[in-house]
Amino acid sequence: MSRSGPVGVGVIGAGVISDQYLSNLGSYPDVEVVAVGDIDADRAAAQATKHGVRSSGGVDAVLADDDVEVVVNLTIPAAHVEVSTAALEAGKHVWSEKPLGIEREGAKDLVDLAGSRGPLLGCAPDTVLGPGWQTAKRAIEAGAIGTPLSATTAFQGQGPDWWHPGPEFLFAKGAGPLFDMGPYYLTALVHLVGPIAHVVAVGTKAAEVRTIRSGPRAGTEFPVEVPTHLALTSIFEQGQVASSLMSVDTPLFRHGVFEVNGTEGTLVLGDPNYFGGSELRVYRPMVEHDRSKPQPYEILPEEGPLSGRGVGALCMARTLRGGDVHVATGQVAYHVLDVMVSAEESVQRKEFVEVASTVDPVPALPADFDPFAATLA
Repeated sequence: MSRSGPVGVGVIGAGVISDQYLSNLGSYPDVEVVAVGDIDADRAAAQATKHGVRSSGGVDAVLADDDVEVVVNLTIPAAHVEVSTAALEAGKHVWSEKPLGIEREGAKDLVDLAGSRGPLLGCAPDTVLGPGWQTAKRAIEAGAIGTPLSATTAFQGQGPDWWHPGPEFLFAKGAGPLFDMGPYYLTALVHLVGPIAHVVAVGTKAAEVRTIRSGPRAGTEFPVEVPTHLALTSIFEQGQVASSLMSVDTPLFRHGVFEVNGTEGTLVLGDPNYFGGSELRVYRPMVEHDRSKPQPYEILPEEGPLSGRGVGALCMARTLRGGDVHVATGQVAYHVLDVMVSAEESVQRKEFVEVASTVDPVPALPADFDPFAATLA
């Protein structure tokens, strides 16, 4: 059945991150959130009331709702594949929070299911669709730094156990700094530089047991299942190399180190956990050797309005109505997952690991892309 007008969205998962999604999706005229679902129906009802959504209930209620065209899957990582599969089988298009899954097999089955049945499949992070990252992507494609050669990224800090009231899942299989924050940095690298062919990584743990530091359960201990400090080297299909530090074991808090080096300049970006708002700087090779002077740089003005989480689902919605802006695809997300699992294997095997998957170069969004415009009749 052909539809017109705003695309109906059903959100499954009414946890902490749902506030951002529900607020942002409510600001995009081309989509309408019509249902909120959760295994805890009372929590779903509370979020629906808070954000003015007309319907709520369990997961099955959202999947059975004919007004829901796109399901936004905000469940925990371990449930992503199960919930997304159920949504695809119900004939819904799916936007999933990251990661797409926590193992290759289930995630690949999900991509294949979408391909065989026809629904669109997309996955966070959609921060790469924000004006900062899209401006940088178009600049790189236009040759602003010449031929890209390498990249450096880093985030580090004390970890979510210092602020999250229930952080155990962030230290379980399918999480840790690699799977929790890594998708932001690796997805941005794939968008800006290209697919990754090989990885080598070293991972360690500061402790086997950590303690919740805030909230009503402060003082509760829990096990650490994954490396909490990871040094990753990625080699891209076209020969570029990236060095990435991912750690929740350092007293120094430093997020958002992201630099792309080319033959004619270095592009310094912001934190890939954000959509933009940071100063984009291009540093050129120095013509004189004088360390007493600050190194000069050029500023790249961001193009487009600052968006937020949920813009990837909006891109899917516009594509459903005949547009062509769905670029944060399931295929890209699967490649990033494959890179992360390969990094885990490299830590265990202490050797380079080939990344079996690949993905086509990711196109940039149009310079006039505006998530706040009403484009659907």
